[in-house]
Amino acid sequence: MEAFLLSTGIVSLAEMGDKTQLLSLLLAAKFRRPIPIILGILVATLLNHAFAGAVGGWLTDFFGRDVLRWVLGLSFLAMAVWTLIPDKIDDLDAKPQRFGVLATTIVAFFLAEMGDKTQVATIALAAKYSAFYAVVTGTTLGMMIANVPAVLLGNKIIEMVSMRLVHAIAAVIFAVLGVLTLLNVGSLF
Repeated sequence: MEAFLLSTGIVSLAEMGDKTQLLSLLLAAKFRRPIPIILGILVATLLNHAFAGAVGGWLTDFFGRDVLRWVLGLSFLAMAVWTLIPDKIDDLDAKPQRFGVLATTIVAFFLAEMGDKTQVATIALAAKYSAFYAVVTGTTLGMMIANVPAVLLGNKIIEMVSMRLVHAIAAVIFAVLGVLTLLNVGSLF
């Protein structure tokens, strides 16, 4: 349960103001069809985070506990810094749209999530907790918590919430996870 709750919370915070959330806003403004956009985000996130969770599980098997502890601890600290760097997104209009709204959303969202901080966080969380389903379900829920309101309410949310504060909170959580992991505190080590 800890892996699920932490994965949900940290990814929903890390996703705020992230390029994939900006992509959600852009898709909503461009297509004005929230249901296929939301379904596309769900499918892309499940595929992407399942892959990331599998990589995290592989890392757990590949590295010894001491090496993995240091890799994860330093990764969480790097994520804390990365979370404080604002994201930008390229304009979707530069690419021709050959597919419908659902397929466009799946492809665009999947590609935008590759190497993104929430994907890296999913890898690290899956490696730390060795709980593939709990982590992938939690990170996917976190993505939906951050992106569904962006699709439905658009820029109104961005105006109401201080992204700097949200990023600072997420950075602190990543930093605490990093320090606790390096100090050998936690359920895996």
